[in-house]
Amino acid sequence: MSSSSDAAHRERACSVTALRELLDLLAGDAPAEQFARPAAAARAAGASGAELTAIDEATQTALRVRRTLNQHQRREAELTALFDTAGDLAALRDLDAVLRAIVHRAKLLLRTDVAYLSLNDPAGGDTYMRVTDGSVSAAFQNLRLGMGEGLGGLVAQTARPYATGDYEVDPRFQHTTPIDSAVLEEGLHAILGVPLRQGTHVIGVLYAADRTARTFTPDEGALLSSLADHAAIAIDSARRMEETRAALVDLNAASQTIRAHSEALRRAEDAHDRLTDLVLRGGDFTEVATAIGALLRGGTLIHDADGTELARVDAGPRTANGDPRTPPPAKAVAASRASGRAVPLDGTWVCAVLAGAELLGSIALTGRPDLGEADRRLFERAGVVTALLLLLRRSAAEAEDRVRGELLGDLLSLSGSPGRLTARARRLDVDLALPHSVFVTHSEAASRRLLLSSAARAARAHHGLSGLHHDHVVLVTPADDTGARARALATELTQATGAPVTVGAAGPATGPEALSQAHAEALRCLSALRALGHTGQGADLPDLGFLGVLLGDDTNLDSYVRRTLGPVLDYDTKRGTELIHTLRAYFACGMSQSKAKDSLHVHVNTVVQRLDRIGHLLGPDWQSPERSLEIQLALRLHAYTWTTGTP
Repeated sequence: MSSSSDAAHRERACSVTALRELLDLLAGDAPAEQFARPAAAARAAGASGAELTAIDEATQTALRVRRTLNQHQRREAELTALFDTAGDLAALRDLDAVLRAIVHRAKLLLRTDVAYLSLNDPAGGDTYMRVTDGSVSAAFQNLRLGMGEGLGGLVAQTARPYATGDYEVDPRFQHTTPIDSAVLEEGLHAILGVPLRQGTHVIGVLYAADRTARTFTPDEGALLSSLADHAAIAIDSARRMEETRAALVDLNAASQTIRAHSEALRRAEDAHDRLTDLVLRGGDFTEVATAIGALLRGGTLIHDADGTELARVDAGPRTANGDPRTPPPAKAVAASRASGRAVPLDGTWVCAVLAGAELLGSIALTGRPDLGEADRRLFERAGVVTALLLLLRRSAAEAEDRVRGELLGDLLSLSGSPGRLTARARRLDVDLALPHSVFVTHSEAASRRLLLSSAARAARAHHGLSGLHHDHVVLVTPADDTGARARALATELTQATGAPVTVGAAGPATGPEALSQAHAEALRCLSALRALGHTGQGADLPDLGFLGVLLGDDTNLDSYVRRTLGPVLDYDTKRGTELIHTLRAYFACGMSQSKAKDSLHVHVNTVVQRLDRIGHLLGPDWQSPERSLEIQLALRLHAYTWTTGTP
């Protein structure tokens, strides 16, 4: 009884020891193979069959508990990884960093050698490697898979997960040389791939792979799919954030553009109001040019359609000879006129001033080669205001020219009493009590309108009158030297119209009746100039020599003689010489020096010396047929007036 009781006690003690050891193994998370030791120790201690059976059952239970604990630990780690991934997404700043973290976690959680992620390329129709972890092959890291090719291409095409224990020998996949070579170079066998989805669209594939053959469990597939969902969210979030950033950049740019546009509109409206107010208050071109230069911080020039400079402010000096006609190049004005915009030319901006399609003039801005779009439009708006000023100026000038033209016609036709004509002229700042000359113009090629406007400008500049009278453009202006003024006027009008303008002149004359008579004489002078072929020249009758004497109403013989022989007469008077007598003898002998010396009873050298002196006084062409005829007529008239005393 005692021995059996002891045996039972020993068996219970052995069982308790085995159970305690199994619990210690569970607590220490010992490997599964160590759980066989308690049963082996009990068997060595001679435990009964029933006791050994109980210990074996306890061992199996401990192993099941161990597996359950391992599953819980693994799921806890997976949940921790998923929570960490979600945290990364919440703090998303760098998409590549998040994708690398997801791929790295996939490699750690699935305990694989390699993990990687590919993205679909809709333009290329394939999928390409984006992130790898554990890869050592450059060919594998740069691999591109066509849709349906290999395991990854099949996942990308079908949107379904695929796994293989040994890719190289798996017939389910479409093997290609580039894919198989890269997989072989990387040494991969087992591969698990799951799709990255955004809604119903597949955007890529997440992989886990081993360099040894193995079988992936459904839990591993589910875990990798969860990580793939997080990767898809990260990609979508990054895309949306990028779109948001781009939208914010565009919005900021649009806001800045709107502000700049609003500021430009405000400046343009303010400038337009200031310039318009200046024009309506009677401001002149210089004031407008000054205002434009102040607004745009540059120098300003204004020209009319004929190229005459109307204003120059801070734009440098005029030409070396002081000529105010320094218009911008015609090409620049034409380009601005065609485009309707200001155009740059060698650092200067040029804007055509238009009224509809009509060119009124131009403005130029200097010192602003960097003119921006807003200031360019402001400059163009200044051109509109300048057009208003030019139109007002032209309307006023046309009205004044019409009044002056009517007065000119009445004056030359003697339509009205001299007193009334004089009073009308005085209201136009023309004093007929002063000597005035009459100038009649003619041009075959010049535009009648342009000739009228050019003549009106010249008349206003000299406080005179101009207009159309008996189909000729006529001017009446003060002039001390009528012939010199006629020549200058012909040159001025020819330059202004671009065509030869001939000017016949008469005067000076005082009072309406005398001016009417001077007009008739100026007409005869113009006819003589045209008949003689002197197109584009200006002259009065005395300038025409003996022809002027014949055509003149009030012949002044002494004036003609003085004009022709004056230098010789003065020389004889001062020195007591006989040059006039020598001239008479020379012409009387048929311009023969040898005959002249016999007639004068002097040596031939004396004749030569006297003729040289005469040539010096009268000019080198004095023996030409035309000049010699003038001189001989003057010699006869001088003899006549000297003999008779007739002036």
